[in-house]
Amino acid sequence: MKSSAKNIRLTSVDELFSTEESREDAQREKVVEIALSQLHPFQNHPFQVRDDQAMQETADSIREYGVLVPAIARPDPNGGYELIAGHRRHRASQLAGKETMPVIIRELDDDAATIIMVDSNLQRETLLPSERAFAYKMKLEAMKHQGERADLTCGQIGHKLNRQKSRDLLAEQTGDSAKNIQRYIRLTELIPELLELVDEHKIALNPAYELSFLKKEEQTKLLDEMESEQTTPSLSQAQRLKKFSQEGHLSLDVMRAILSEEKKSEVDRVTLTGDTLRKYFPKSYTPQRMQDTIIKLLEQWQRRQKEQER
Repeated sequence: MKSSAKNIRLTSVDELFSTEESREDAQREKVVEIALSQLHPFQNHPFQVRDDQAMQETADSIREYGVLVPAIARPDPNGGYELIAGHRRHRASQLAGKETMPVIIRELDDDAATIIMVDSNLQRETLLPSERAFAYKMKLEAMKHQGERADLTCGQIGHKLNRQKSRDLLAEQTGDSAKNIQRYIRLTELIPELLELVDEHKIALNPAYELSFLKKEEQTKLLDEMESEQTTPSLSQAQRLKKFSQEGHLSLDVMRAILSEEKKSEVDRVTLTGDTLRKYFPKSYTPQRMQDTIIKLLEQWQRRQKEQER
């Protein structure tokens, strides 16, 4: 009897109050070392992984201290694991000469994985307009899919309970306005070459939003005309291009006519380069001294003009 009693295993308090789901979650949250070669980028990952100065600093830190925050990945049906969060850490680990990195493996569907992927990157200080645009679009689509699924609880997707629009909920989560989110998402309708000009700050966000309503073939023709005229459209020009497009009258001649117009800012602006001014001053003059001298001369000229008018 004593022998059989010894073999009796009492259920622990933790086991009594835990569920199979919570025990599975605990199992999934274990951090494991995964070979870098077994980690693949998230499909259609919108965030660029650049080998810039910040990347080099991250690589130096990993070389010295290792990866302090584990990446998140999910099993890939085709083998290995698909990275969800940690693409920059993965690249930095490669540059640091590491062979493995710590990873949390989770079983996630496409929508849940997309939301985690976007959220983990939206916190970065510097994001290109194209990155933010595609990130907002991907997360909004994932949230809508979750809202349509009957198997999700209200706790998993809050807007099912309070009937908020997905875009409004996304605005709350990101701190951006719903209108601004919509405008960013609209940028994904631009052809890659125009979107690249937005990233390079050669086209401002508001004109880019208007240009996104042009048909793809119109955008391609516009790009050619912009390169030919060596100019980019202002907001008012972009709005007129959009209007002509919607009316079905945006021909090459119309594009050329609009782009060749002098912008108000260019009409009002007078530009004098340093090379132009330098020949009028001694070599010892600094830019600040040159500016002070010019101002004094203009003030003298202005006084003479007023005296002549009397």
